[in-house]
Amino acid sequence: MFENRPNCAHEVVFVGRSNVGKSTLMREITGHSFDTGGKPGVTREPNHYDWSSHDFVVTDLPGFGFMSGVEADRREAIKDDIVAYLEEYADNFLAAVLVVDGKSAVDIIDRHSGEDEIPYDVEMFHFLRELGVPTVVAVNKMDKVDDRDERLDDLCDRLGLYPPWQQWQDVVAPITAKQGRISALNEALRDHLHAQNHDELFQYF
Repeated sequence: MFENRPNCAHEVVFVGRSNVGKSTLMREITGHSFDTGGKPGVTREPNHYDWSSHDFVVTDLPGFGFMSGVEADRREAIKDDIVAYLEEYADNFLAAVLVVDGKSAVDIIDRHSGEDEIPYDVEMFHFLRELGVPTVVAVNKMDKVDDRDERLDDLCDRLGLYPPWQQWQDVVAPITAKQGRISALNEALRDHLHAQNHDELFQYF
């Protein structure tokens, strides 16, 4: 189980597959540098950012799924730790952000959809919602997507959200973290913070 979580009452947690640009997004949000690498799975332990003067932390959990050079049993152990962390601190989460790759997410979900298999991204989305955590899907790398609306509609469909995607703007946030274009995510997070009477945290998003 992951340790070293700061003792903060409130948290926004980021989860996602390896190599979807999560660390780049975290750098954009927090202004802190991270180990980002060409190889998936550089982040193996949570990064906690409690730099604020508020009783508040932003957490970047390790990527789940494929990780270069990591044995399958170790990958499963990391995923188990992620699940355990989310369960333990669910009551502290003001919001969760599931980061996906806009270009490949639908294809990956379809590839892993079968009778005995639930794709990680779909499973994680529903798991967070079952925990009662307001969840935003940050659809990253949208600069590489040509059929933007169609792709976002398809993603909503896979997540069990009735298209068109535009009616889910507090849930689906198209972004390009590398270019600093994350306003859709910030707006979605502010909606959830406002709903929980935490407008004082707007300055971080």
